Formats: sequence, C-alpha cells, structure tokens
Amino acid sequence: MEELNIQNQRDTMNSSSKLVLYNFSHSSCSWRVRFALKLKGLDYEYKAVNLVKGEQFSREFEQLNPLHYVPVLVDGDVVVSDSLAILLYLEEKYPQRALLPDDHQRKALNLQVASIVCSSIQPLHMVTLAKHIEEKVGPEEGILWALSIIEKGFYALEKLLKDFATRFATGEELYMADMFLAPEIDTVAKRFNIDMSAYPILSRVYEAYKTVPEFLAASPEAQPDAVFFTPPA
Repeated sequence: MEELNIQNQRDTMNSSSKLVLYNFSHSSCSWRVRFALKLKGLDYEYKAVNLVKGEQFSREFEQLNPLHYVPVLVDGDVVVSDSLAILLYLEEKYPQRALLPDDHQRKALNLQVASIVCSSIQPLHMVTLAKHIEEKVGPEEGILWALSIIEKGFYALEKLLKDFATRFATGEELYMADMFLAPEIDTVAKRFNIDMSAYPILSRVYEAYKTVPEFLAASPEAQPDAVFFTPPA
C-alpha cells in the first residue's frame, strides 16, 4: 500500500470535491459503499487497502480509522468509517438518487435490513472470528457457527421482506436494503456454498441484482486491486 501522508492527502482533497474511498475489492462492506456511489453517480478516487497484506494496520491508516476496518470515506475534512454510517452520510450530503424511500414504513424496513446485515450477520461470520472459534473449540466449529448465523439471519430477512419484495428487496426500486443484501448474498453463497433455494425471496432479488450495471461495476472482480486476493473456498 502506498504511503498515506494524511495531512497532504487532506490538503489536496480540501481543494477538490472528489470523494476518496479507502477500501478492499473483496470486502463486502466496501462493496456496499461502491454500489451506493455508483447508483448516486458520484465520482471517487479508489484507494486500495490490502487486508491480506495487513495494510489496515499501518500507522497511516490508523489515523483514518483506529479500528483498522474498511471502508473509509474521505470528503474534504470529513472522514467517515463504517459502511452504514457512510451510506447515511452520502444520503444526507448527496441526496440525488435517494437510497431511502419517502414512505416511512419502507424507509424503516430498509434501515432494519441494513442493520441486520451489518450487525447481526456479516460481523459474526468474518474469517478472523471463524478462525478464532476453530482454534478455541475445534476445526469444524468455525464453519458451523458461521452457517448458523447466516441461516438465522437469512430466515429473518425472508420473513421481513415477504410482503414488500418485488423486483428488489422493498419494491421496484433499489434502496439501501439492496446495498447491504446484494454483496452479502453474493459473498456467503460463494464462500459457504449456501443453498439459496431455501430463501426464495433473497434468491429472486439476488438474480435481479446481477442485471444491474452499478452492482456489476462495484463487484470485487471489477476493482483495480482484485488481483491481490483470492477469496477463501
């Protein structure tokens, strides 16, 4: 990872309106933000942080996010980490192509889906957590733990969306729920070989995502640092 001179970086960005996104190609959290940026038509500078090489632990990156997580969005003097916080910031600062519907019920549903994915599913099947469980309990327990978390979360999402999902999660338009669901479904289906036929609503909307140019443009394979990483089997 190139040296991050934070002060120079911010001085440069203060004279430019271009957003900067520190992210990793195969991070589903980063993918959410890339998807949203593409939908909103916002140009941004791509800054790769190679998680495999440990670049998130560099002193320079720690100045951006002491938790050492991607993504991080820099907008002039504003630095925002955490994908949900970033999407909410973008929605308020750049309201074009809204990520939340006007209808209060559907807006609440979008926020609920986003929260379930980013707090109750994705963090609990991270590679680092699975490895920790395997080391403490046994070689198979990490996978079993991850599968139980995914199945519980996907079952809940199926129930939540059953009266709202049409083409996409909460209707005919893409909203914030889709920003979180699309990368999550793609990532876990491939990594854990999930039988998505058990989740017909999620399976249907995922097939719709694969026809969306912005989703494909934000995908890991389309990123400049994709060659650095091979996803776990």
